[in-house]
Amino acid sequence: MTSPDISPNPVPNQPATPPPRPPGEPARVTTGRPPTSPEVENIKELGQTNVADYKSEIQCLQIVGQIEGHLVLPPQNKTTKYEHIIPQLVAIEQDPGIKGLLVVLNTVGGDVEAGLAIAEMLVSMSKPVVSLVLGGGHSIGVPIAVAANHSFIAETATMTIHPIRLTGLVIGVPQTYEYLDKMQDRVIRFIVEHANISEQELRRLMFQTGELARDIGTILVGKDAVKVGLIDEVGGLSQAVQHLKKLIAEGVPGPGKLH
Repeated sequence: MTSPDISPNPVPNQPATPPPRPPGEPARVTTGRPPTSPEVENIKELGQTNVADYKSEIQCLQIVGQIEGHLVLPPQNKTTKYEHIIPQLVAIEQDPGIKGLLVVLNTVGGDVEAGLAIAEMLVSMSKPVVSLVLGGGHSIGVPIAVAANHSFIAETATMTIHPIRLTGLVIGVPQTYEYLDKMQDRVIRFIVEHANISEQELRRLMFQTGELARDIGTILVGKDAVKVGLIDEVGGLSQAVQHLKKLIAEGVPGPGKLH
């Protein structure tokens, strides 16, 4: 009696068994979709077809949106998280290939303690730091902007100086006021120590009435910030980069070595 013909693939429309893998060859892991090329990733993430592969001795740090501190902000807010910035600053300080730091700000402010923490980190660096305010450097962004060897602001950029504000339920009003007053003194002291503005002038701008619709304070635009001594110079990206290169070439130490 003849034995029936047994097919190696009893299930219809199934692919044949793949050939055995040669010894020493690593196994291939299939994800079900073709790998994405770097060009496609650049288009998806950055909106451009190619990113220049250039090793620079200058590191750029962006402070954008709202500075997020101890409280997590809503997901629709553009934020800069201080727990992300501080490890970057530590890495920049230790990297021998990085000779200088360019800080670009376009922020509305945010958490006071988080902003002061970033500013204190910047001002204690041993490498030269140049800051550039684009768009806005408001509220607690002001100490970050002045915590540099040299600061620039674009002609159309603005900086809002106002007292510390507190929202939400306040329990124990006298104690809360004392805390806010001490926090306010910390911010004022830091700005005065690292900018060319007197405490009297800073307080005058901070508590000025009539300029902001629902608050007290002052809005400084470009040249106005330089005029009062808050920012060193009006300029853009080219001027900031060239000045930082000059500081690096001259061997100028960071803000922490100058104050």
